[in-house]
Amino acid sequence: MEVKGSPVEYGYYMPAEWKPHSQCWIGWPERPDSWRDHAVHAQRAFANVASAISRFEPVTVCVSAKQWENARCKLPKHIRVVEMSMNNSWFRDTAPTFVIRNTVSSKEKLESKIAGIDWNFNSYGGIDEGCYKDWSLDLLIARKILEIEKIPRFPNSMILEGGSIHVDGEGTCLTTEECLLNKNRNPNLTKAQIEDQLKAYLEVKKIIWLPRGLYGEEDTNGHIDNLCCFVRPGVVLVAWIDDESDPQYERSAEALSVLASTTDAKGRNLEVIKLHVPGPLYLTEEEAAGLEQGDAKPRIAGTRLAASYINFYIANKAIITPQFGDKKWDDEAVRVLSSAFPGYEVVGIEGAREIMLGGGNIHCITQQQPAVSP
Repeated sequence: MEVKGSPVEYGYYMPAEWKPHSQCWIGWPERPDSWRDHAVHAQRAFANVASAISRFEPVTVCVSAKQWENARCKLPKHIRVVEMSMNNSWFRDTAPTFVIRNTVSSKEKLESKIAGIDWNFNSYGGIDEGCYKDWSLDLLIARKILEIEKIPRFPNSMILEGGSIHVDGEGTCLTTEECLLNKNRNPNLTKAQIEDQLKAYLEVKKIIWLPRGLYGEEDTNGHIDNLCCFVRPGVVLVAWIDDESDPQYERSAEALSVLASTTDAKGRNLEVIKLHVPGPLYLTEEEAAGLEQGDAKPRIAGTRLAASYINFYIANKAIITPQFGDKKWDDEAVRVLSSAFPGYEVVGIEGAREIMLGGGNIHCITQQQPAVSP
């Protein structure tokens, strides 16, 4: 059901990711110009992520008709597999952003305590700068998911990917200027107008703008979910590197400067926890050779990969985090995350490099659906 107006008018807000989930949505990788060797390695990694999350909450994996049987065989039987067409599998960006409320509203007889925002999408930059040329199927993903779940839908014409925002559930939103203010997203909207949309659709009061995202993350123009995220209200994790000669250092340092000099929507000073990046890691000749020529943005051997442990998924009482084969920093990431999330089980996903090769990681391929009371 399409709803007119904004979610805030009906009492909805976007909850923090650590609030209880009813399920997690994941897409299934397939296109050979994004995922090497016809996506066999990526599919294994996606299946490992889905299996790990399913220990803590239900998981639904959406798969094209061509791949349905393959996915059904690779995934545990308790994971729901739904047929759905898509151009690519970045469900953080194309699935709906879910919003909830504590009480029902009689306005237009809208009684659901959960709704979904269907943002506009242009493949991370449109025909000239986007990651692939045809995104017509991706534009329908949010609507299809909401229809499957019989959840009200709030359409929004503003181009926004879910990986470009992160909220604390108490009125504060993190994002980057590099992405949301990029001319290839919403050139006709001012910064103030974009803030107004976020406030009206997410029920946030303050937007903290970090200048840039992670170094090398050209595909998404610097999504926040690879650089910084909330741990709980008043506490954030930021991707960090100690080497001042590394190009990532300047980006991390400027983010730290902003975070240290601002307050959240409740007026709290932010506690910042540093989470060191791995590597640096680079695309190998073998990995690049495994990609077919198509309409996706080409990936060149020797390119610095946008590797970050910030790109984890918060499941019900668990943190599902990437592991890149860099033992020193893989182990350090598990230690930092275990300390940052007391009472949560930290589950490392070996082979997450395969997801990164496609342009993102665990947070990018997942979308949580919040739980609501009857």
